[in-house]
Amino acid sequence: MNNWDLTYFCKDLQDFENKFTEVKELITKISTYKGQLGEEDKFTEFCLIEKEIFIKIGNIYEYASMGSHLDMKDVKKAGLLSRCQNLFNQVMVATSFSEPEILSCGKAKIIAFIDNNQKIEEFRFIIEDMFRKAKHILSTESENILSTLAPNGQRAESLYSSLSIADNVAETINLNGEKVQISQSNWTGLIANEKSARNRKKIFEALYKNYETHKNTYAAIYDGVLTANKANAKVRGYDSVLESYLYENNIPTQVFTNLIGVASKKNSSLKKYYRLRKKYLHLTNHYSYDRFLPLATSKKQYTYEEAKELFFASIKNCPKDFQEKAHEVLRDGFVDVYPKVGKRSGAYSSSWIDMHPFILFNYDNQLEDVFTVVHESGHSIHSMYAMENQPGMLQDYTIFVAEIASTFNEHMLLDHLMETGDLDKQTKITLLQKAIDGICSTFYRQALFAQYEYEAAKLKDEDQAINCEVLSNIMVKLYKQYYGINIEKEKVKKYVWIYIPHLFYTPFYVYQYATSFAASFKLYKNVKENGNEAFAQYLNLLKSGGSKYPMDEAKDAGVDFTKKETFMAVVERMDELVNQLEKLLEE
Repeated sequence: MNNWDLTYFCKDLQDFENKFTEVKELITKISTYKGQLGEEDKFTEFCLIEKEIFIKIGNIYEYASMGSHLDMKDVKKAGLLSRCQNLFNQVMVATSFSEPEILSCGKAKIIAFIDNNQKIEEFRFIIEDMFRKAKHILSTESENILSTLAPNGQRAESLYSSLSIADNVAETINLNGEKVQISQSNWTGLIANEKSARNRKKIFEALYKNYETHKNTYAAIYDGVLTANKANAKVRGYDSVLESYLYENNIPTQVFTNLIGVASKKNSSLKKYYRLRKKYLHLTNHYSYDRFLPLATSKKQYTYEEAKELFFASIKNCPKDFQEKAHEVLRDGFVDVYPKVGKRSGAYSSSWIDMHPFILFNYDNQLEDVFTVVHESGHSIHSMYAMENQPGMLQDYTIFVAEIASTFNEHMLLDHLMETGDLDKQTKITLLQKAIDGICSTFYRQALFAQYEYEAAKLKDEDQAINCEVLSNIMVKLYKQYYGINIEKEKVKKYVWIYIPHLFYTPFYVYQYATSFAASFKLYKNVKENGNEAFAQYLNLLKSGGSKYPMDEAKDAGVDFTKKETFMAVVERMDELVNQLEKLLEE
């Protein structure tokens, strides 16, 4: 089938409306508990209703969100999603009194309530974390005002989405005598298989035309993101915007600065790799539209079924339960595989409390798509372990550890492919390039974008002007620092800050791709060296869901992010792979 079956959430539109009404009634009910949370029975009831709301709103939100992602041009589907987002805001407003009221009761009293009632034990970690963050929680009146204003802060996301997807008309270009429409889902494959530098440039500039045309509007939207971030940090008493995002999960800012400190300085092999590419691809200059060119001549493609079989083969030595989950997450109805007109670009795994995870792909038969299959499956496997081992309120693991399981799967696939049979030189080069490109994109590139956010936020904090030129100049500087290249030689590459939706949707998110990659590499190395015992330790991290702070989950599994050595392990691996590639290319 290879399509989502969204009846898992709602049988039809009428079922959606019925569940929507149920949530609204629960919102009205939960608001009546204001002023009563100091009473044990009322506190218990409040917690249970809150959990019920999040479970039920998950059904309708996933139904609306994923339905919209299947056709971003469908106004009716977008309307359902908008209603769900508004409903979320209503929940925030209706419960905004709870944190200040709970804090006013004192930690000892509230913890005693939990001690006396096993039904709300799953709220213990949440409550303890609430008291940790108490100094940044405002009065009931102030929290209510902020909740009411929250939709304004989210407007930048909807504006970006409208401009980039809903109102974006894909460019059609003449490519080798044929008219081809350039989209997010096909441009990398087209460029990778295009021998003409002129055509590669044409494809790339067609993709970026919307960004270039609306660059000033995008800059104004991003300025809105920065303004909202600055206001939130100031109102809540954080020392910086960075701290305001990292404090939520109890992550020291040192982890972030360690990452960009290592990635921005320890990148000699990254620069060497691009020099090798320029040399062996016989390029006068190495531009952005050249980075997808393969160093080997293999044009092998992989069907979706072949991708799944490769994945299953790569985990054949893993515990039986892990293998069963890998098959389960890719079961028909829970995966939407192929590109469609209007479908959201990229790939993701989505999960909710006590619900089976769903995966979106835009599968295009490339080797990269095979790795995407194992990547997103890793997220879903993580979700299933958390769902099976944690109560509802503790299943949602943080973004900080989210990319560990996905990239761990990629390491297993790479080793399987490298170790399977007698590989010819071209295949070895292809896989080495894949591994190196993975480090480039997941570690160095994400660290670069993280540093971009960091520097833009500092400019805003200093009340500096934020415009298209300022934002593009940051990118120009960072590409020189990280890659040793000057993107000013290209017409549109400096607008790459527009291309990354996370910068608009989820600020200070992308750095966690790099931290998770470093962690997964360390954990995988432990498994290769110590076998089943280390794999069990890794699975304990997946099973822990959101029951601990992510730094503690990683440390328990053997990764300490406060040490630069954690990130240097990736640098050393990059050195090793690039040297191997150079040797092969010279043979």
